[in-house]
Amino acid sequence: MDANHQSETFTVVPSVVRCAKVFLSLVVCASGILSAAACGHQTVKPQTDVLQQMSGTDPAIPAKGDMGLDPELKNYQYPRATAQFNFRSQNQDLQMTYILAEPAKPNGEVVLLLHGKNFSAGYWETTIRALLDKGYRVIAPDQIGFGKSSKPTSYQFTFQALAANSKALLDSLKIERASVIGHSMGGMLATRFALMYPAFTEKLILVNPIGLEDWKTLVPYRTVEENYQAELKATPESIREYQRTVYFDGHWKPEYDKLTEILSGWTKHPDYSRVAWNSALTTDMVFTQPVLYEFPLIKNETLLIIGVRDRTAVGKNWAAKPIAEKLGRYDLLGKKAARSIPKAKLVEIPKVGHMPQVEAFDQYLKAVLDFLPGGP
Repeated sequence: MDANHQSETFTVVPSVVRCAKVFLSLVVCASGILSAAACGHQTVKPQTDVLQQMSGTDPAIPAKGDMGLDPELKNYQYPRATAQFNFRSQNQDLQMTYILAEPAKPNGEVVLLLHGKNFSAGYWETTIRALLDKGYRVIAPDQIGFGKSSKPTSYQFTFQALAANSKALLDSLKIERASVIGHSMGGMLATRFALMYPAFTEKLILVNPIGLEDWKTLVPYRTVEENYQAELKATPESIREYQRTVYFDGHWKPEYDKLTEILSGWTKHPDYSRVAWNSALTTDMVFTQPVLYEFPLIKNETLLIIGVRDRTAVGKNWAAKPIAEKLGRYDLLGKKAARSIPKAKLVEIPKVGHMPQVEAFDQYLKAVLDFLPGGP
């Protein structure tokens, strides 16, 4: 940990395990009673039919009725087992949920997957399966404020804090080196992680990362309170329409529905305001904390995978129209980023938007495997 986090303590305790249909059984490892080693990393296992659904086009199991999904997704299952990392940060106890996937035939390499702002660890499933087939050990955490992890009412969200939390998780698993893949907001986080932990980072892969331009120099600032009010107005229809127009160029396929089901389910829950508040805080983080100025400082070999049709840009929807039309030009931004990063390789995928791992999986995967250590 860096000097700013020396006072924070991190311990591993078991996850909350769902069982039966009505009651929850809590397995608690109390500090001072059982050691972290005795407790280990216990997991929550998904039902078999969830795995079958996620391998096809059916969505994973959503909440029943109109109650929606609770902020920590206790009533929603990921396509594979999760575990929980409990730690103390910023004077509060927090819980980070993560996927740890072990290959049948390890090749000795580890990959850390960092999700985007509108996503969580579960959406990496197809990538996880492909990496496992090649022998990679894979860790995919939900960052604090996202997915199944804690949604604190008060937290100083910075990419440095999220990177430190992720490193603490990896340290608890006794992982000494890993390649890091970040998508969208996860690309900004992956960049910060590599800058903070260059010796730990084997290779860096950025998949349509946001933050390739400094929006705050072009778009009026919107306060956290304004972001919060905008989040409270979100509906399943508005979420789907945003992804349809911004990520997929106005097109939509049935298999894309599973990309919106968590966000949509949250809006229906009585405690949605807590999710909306965390989303407002993290919007402020990505808007005000650019990483592009430090691209020349990245020491690691870096692969940029860019769907050139992408036009994603934070603040675009409240920018003046002449400015908005110039934002998110990934056909230009990818090349500019590659020129700024000393050891960068650029793979551009034409006619693909913000999610190459969805729209052009085979091309995306080939680029990833060709670049990773231990690959072909």
